[in-house]
Amino acid sequence: MTERHHQIVLCRNEREELTLEALASSAGLHPAHVERLVEFGLLEPVTVVGTELVFETSAILRLRIIERLRREIGINLNGIAVILDLLDRLRALQCETERLRSR
Repeated sequence: MTERHHQIVLCRNEREELTLEALASSAGLHPAHVERLVEFGLLEPVTVVGTELVFETSAILRLRIIERLRREIGINLNGIAVILDLLDRLRALQCETERLRSR
């Protein structure tokens, strides 16, 4: 039988931020691996404070998606970049569709 995965999404008004170390810890990854993903362009910090990269909490979900694609499906970083771009575009189109429907 196929195991199902469900995501819980919390909606909050205040913006929470995480340091590189906190983000890596939350995703169960080494900070150097997260830095590599930033250098490759798969993750973007919201700001840099001194030399410290700072991320939104939504980066945790993005990291988990990246790692699932990499580990479970075996997709390389170039492929993951394409998939993430398509997912971002799909989300934007869904938001636009909802906005137009609510008129």
